[in-house]
Amino acid sequence: MTKKRLITSALPYVNNEPHLGNIIGCVLSADVFARFCRSRNYETLYVCGTDEYGTATETKALEAGVTPRQICDKFHAIHKKIYAHFNISFDLFGRTSTPTHTDVVQEIFRDVLANGHLIEIDSEQYFSETLDTFLADRLIVGTCPKCGYEDARGDQCDGCGGLLTPTELRNPRCAIDGGVPVLRETRHLYLNLPDISEPLEHFQEAAYTAGNWPNNAVTTTRAWMARGLEPRAITRDLKWGVPVPLAGFEKKVFYVWFDAPIGYVSITKSGLGDDWEKWWMDPENTELYQFMAKDNIPFHSVIFPATQLATGKPWTMVHHLSSTEYLNYEDSKFSKSRNIGVFGTDVIDLGIPVDLWRFYLLAVRPEKQDTAFCWQEFFDRVNNEFIDNIGNLVNRSLVYCVNNFDGTLSAVPLSAEQQAFIQEALALETKITAAYESVSPREAVRLILALGKISNRFFQEQEPWVTIKVDRDAVQGTINILAHVIRDLAVMLTPIMPETGERLFNMLGIEAANWDDLGDFTSLLGRAVGAPEILFPKLDNALVPVYKERFSGVTRVDPWAKIELRVGKVLAVESHPTASHLYVETIDIGEDQPRVIASGLVKHFQPEDILGQHVLVASNLSPANLSGVISDGMILCAAKKKKMEMISTAGLPVGSIVHRQGEAPEERPDKIGIDEFKAVDLRAKDGVVQADGIPLVVNGQPLRVTDLLNAKIG
Repeated sequence: MTKKRLITSALPYVNNEPHLGNIIGCVLSADVFARFCRSRNYETLYVCGTDEYGTATETKALEAGVTPRQICDKFHAIHKKIYAHFNISFDLFGRTSTPTHTDVVQEIFRDVLANGHLIEIDSEQYFSETLDTFLADRLIVGTCPKCGYEDARGDQCDGCGGLLTPTELRNPRCAIDGGVPVLRETRHLYLNLPDISEPLEHFQEAAYTAGNWPNNAVTTTRAWMARGLEPRAITRDLKWGVPVPLAGFEKKVFYVWFDAPIGYVSITKSGLGDDWEKWWMDPENTELYQFMAKDNIPFHSVIFPATQLATGKPWTMVHHLSSTEYLNYEDSKFSKSRNIGVFGTDVIDLGIPVDLWRFYLLAVRPEKQDTAFCWQEFFDRVNNEFIDNIGNLVNRSLVYCVNNFDGTLSAVPLSAEQQAFIQEALALETKITAAYESVSPREAVRLILALGKISNRFFQEQEPWVTIKVDRDAVQGTINILAHVIRDLAVMLTPIMPETGERLFNMLGIEAANWDDLGDFTSLLGRAVGAPEILFPKLDNALVPVYKERFSGVTRVDPWAKIELRVGKVLAVESHPTASHLYVETIDIGEDQPRVIASGLVKHFQPEDILGQHVLVASNLSPANLSGVISDGMILCAAKKKKMEMISTAGLPVGSIVHRQGEAPEERPDKIGIDEFKAVDLRAKDGVVQADGIPLVVNGQPLRVTDLLNAKIG
């Protein structure tokens, strides 16, 4: 029998928002494997949560003037929202700042202490007398001894990049209050790693082979062991953390590197109660798969296993350590402070289907070397490798079935060519399964695309549009085979693109399928397929330069940021008292009082064409005197040559604010002049109203025109 699969993602630190590199390196990769395991009917548990204790959280709270708990509550909710949008299928998603976590960490500490694997070491550390606390390295700033940079931190200099210790700084001061810290002696507990190094190395060497570890996990771990292990501190002089239950250490907490990996256990216990031991204390029947980026390797291959061994208890220990290299952003690195790169909330706001993000991130997963997220490659791979391949196969096969066989998959004999194709497809499916089993999702993506490619080739070679004139059964056989391929693709794509897999099942008229159904090319016979649909419209390449600039960190004036457009309803239409080419409209745009707007629409519309209509209004233009009438806004229309068309806002709530796709609606009460308004390129393209090339949206619906499909808006 297959062992239970216990799966963890490195707990994301709670005081920041995850970017695409964080997502692919940990939670998305683990999610794909967990979904695969469930589809194979393995007993599976996927555990994750937010890592909430430590220096960074306490520091951020001090700087923001709030409590660490408030910081954690805020960012835990942000993480949950982002992972929910990415359809990450955690079985348990918790946090480390819980009473259960404290209990589990302290129990493990007591076991390690009882086995004699802890030692006490004295050292000097900077202390703030005004704050009455020892200062973390990053809370001490001063002059770098290497380059003279005056705002170097106690752990690293941003001027030259050199690594530092706080006592190396010249003129040290506290980053919080500017006071001069003093050196005080402090005592910490250390895990005596040299005592545990021999059994630890035996465990590692066995696990490398048995668990098929990736190369960077093996080389990083061996390098750590080759340097020789030294005792490592497990306590810190902080307030925000798990208290140390030992006399003389009452004012200290556990160092976050010690308590965070124990979070996997405590989150499991919080969610399952006494059943947690079924997973964490059953090494003979459980395989632990742990997912992380390469910077987390030593904590999972050295520190956490050493802690487990030091307890003397029969822990489930890491079987496969799935470690990625880094995903960078274009030609730079992700940086929230510098607005470089795409972060989780950006993905939510942009509105691109999340399965397309999942597909691309897994297609470029940095398994052997650092890779980069690139907008042009993202659009190209989605359009050319997925939509033109898998999307094309699904649409052409199922539409052909509906149009020529009433959607029915009737049993017919298969030719030798058709049988040969089935064998070719089965061989690829075997390789895809092996890629998933070996935790190689990038290879699984490549092979799935290869299956789509040979299936499209098979459709072309069978020439159903020709053959159907002389042999309907032969064409029926081709369609039957391709329907089963699509079913198998749905199964194999579901770990990568879960929403897409579900849509494919619906198109085939079945509820679902799993790995046991792969390779059966008869189970759909006698059934009718559902209604085929286009999987995804192609991504618009015109957005590539727009998004590249938007997420590049380059600060520029965005003319659109000054404009407010609202949906209004025309309550009254009258002729202008002195200007025969103007109407004077009374328009409700959701304010306390209706607006009066004068517009030059007389040549294009009768009053009854406008009265009662929902229209698009430029609502924050400075009022203008138009032949004696103060016009407080402008009705926008599409115009081309001598033709004009109202922009369709029928059915949209009055007062709704228009926004660009991927952004949130925003009130802009400041008035602007007509020249500022004209700085934005408003036009209809293929029927969709756009601002500077980005579609405009109201309540999730794009603004459209029906006749003047390509025209200026004004």
